[in-house]
Amino acid sequence: MFEGIGSGVNYALGLDAKEVNLWQMGLRAAVVYIAGWIMVRIAGDRRFIGKHAAFDVVLSIIFGSTLSRTINGSAPFFPTIGAGFVLVGMHWLFGGISFHFPVLERLIKGSSRVLVRDGKINYKNMHKSHISEKDLESSLRSQAKLTEVSQVEIARLESSGDISVLPKEKIPHIIDVRVEEGVKTIKIEL
Repeated sequence: MFEGIGSGVNYALGLDAKEVNLWQMGLRAAVVYIAGWIMVRIAGDRRFIGKHAAFDVVLSIIFGSTLSRTINGSAPFFPTIGAGFVLVGMHWLFGGISFHFPVLERLIKGSSRVLVRDGKINYKNMHKSHISEKDLESSLRSQAKLTEVSQVEIARLESSGDISVLPKEKIPHIIDVRVEEGVKTIKIEL
């Protein structure tokens, strides 16, 4: 039974073929896309390359590599172009699925993680996200012009790789100023 499955996979992917046809190249593109996406998701670092979701990164790398083989002649032209269309189609399909099915969006694109809540760092999520305190402090300064974690209401690592920061609301200080008798009390907001 497993021999039959193995030979079917071997034929479908053209593993022993001297030349790979359009369908085999397209299937290879789909398999490599899914495998690459799984690898990036397992790595767990949303900031894998730049500030893009894992499936954007995988498409960029595989698509560029695939099309470059067409340009330099190391792969058959039409099957390789076909594989490029399969990759773009899969990217479009996964984007549509994540738009129409929010439950699957989390699986495909990931979800945000809370790094700071009410001025307290969530070290568990920082560790999972491979973000150091220096990375967080840098984002606080650049995104929200804050210098202390205690000034943060909430900071999240978004699925795009960006760190979004919402500062705590500043509570106005009210000072009672008393002056000589006969003069009313005034309040000054700082």
